[in-house]
Amino acid sequence: MKVSDFDYELPKELIAKFPVEPRDSSRLMVLNKKTGKIEHRIFKDIVEYLKAGDVLVINDTKVIPARLFGKLDTGGKVEILLVRQPGLNTWEVMAKPARKLKKGRKIYFDEELEAVVKKYSGEGKRIIEFVIKSNKDFMEKLEEIGHIPLPPYIEREEKPEDREKYQTVFARKEGAVAAPTAGLHFTTELLENLKSKGIIIKNITLHVGPGTFKPVKVENVEDHQMDYETYYVPEDTAIEINRAKEEGRRVIAVGTTVTRTLESAADESGKVKRGEDSTNLFIYPGYKFKVIDALITNFHLPRSTLLMLVSAFAGKERILNAYKEAVRKCYRFYSYGDAMFIF
Repeated sequence: MKVSDFDYELPKELIAKFPVEPRDSSRLMVLNKKTGKIEHRIFKDIVEYLKAGDVLVINDTKVIPARLFGKLDTGGKVEILLVRQPGLNTWEVMAKPARKLKKGRKIYFDEELEAVVKKYSGEGKRIIEFVIKSNKDFMEKLEEIGHIPLPPYIEREEKPEDREKYQTVFARKEGAVAAPTAGLHFTTELLENLKSKGIIIKNITLHVGPGTFKPVKVENVEDHQMDYETYYVPEDTAIEINRAKEEGRRVIAVGTTVTRTLESAADESGKVKRGEDSTNLFIYPGYKFKVIDALITNFHLPRSTLLMLVSAFAGKERILNAYKEAVRKCYRFYSYGDAMFIF
């Protein structure tokens, strides 16, 4: 299977640079994966497509201001993106320019925060240890000087409002460096409407890493390796999903991060296990889904692992046809863009 099979033409002006207001006024393409039928709606209309007893699973991860700008003792500038936290005040980071960050090199962010490079960790990544010269903890300091790591394709500087807009209304657990963007369309009112209709809303946590934007550089899809990401499935979520599967009720994933979490946490029979683990599960056409029955997702980049995942769920031809229709109808693409419901 070739990566080029997942290419499509997208006019640059359809890449959303800002979110719509209110969140649930974004457009919604509804795709029946069996018939290929497409409907064009508004996101808040999702209420009409869900029914009592459905289990809607959301990702409650919270984006941290993971982008930092510092200086070296030579005066040179360096940009840091936090990736994951292997220890107290110790982070694996991506850096630009990485070649300047030799082992033992110090990075100065302001009078209260500096860091030292501990070791290399591959592909331009470094392990660095932060030193805080005040009584603040690291996350408190990060909130002061860090920047929201907007996806590179947005091609603009962070605005103050991105602190709220590039965050779901149900974000609770800090650790992501990218938002689970399918969740950005939900408002508190919409969630309450769903609950009042009898839809059961449960959460998982997967801290989205920069690997979500990692380009597929190989020619054959099967040769690509996903980065590991940590996830957590609460006991009540696992119980509710397993009960729904036994009773023939639908499990609906809000986004590809939820999909990968549930499929990773399930055994061969489809029973979801509670607890914490990590996954580098790569879902592409040919994958047999064990848990999810429907999917809410955004429109994804050409040749990306996310496009391959939705193609695995709905069929490559169905998805590429739907994307052509989305381009024709001038849908807004990517993180701040419009949504799709596949059932």
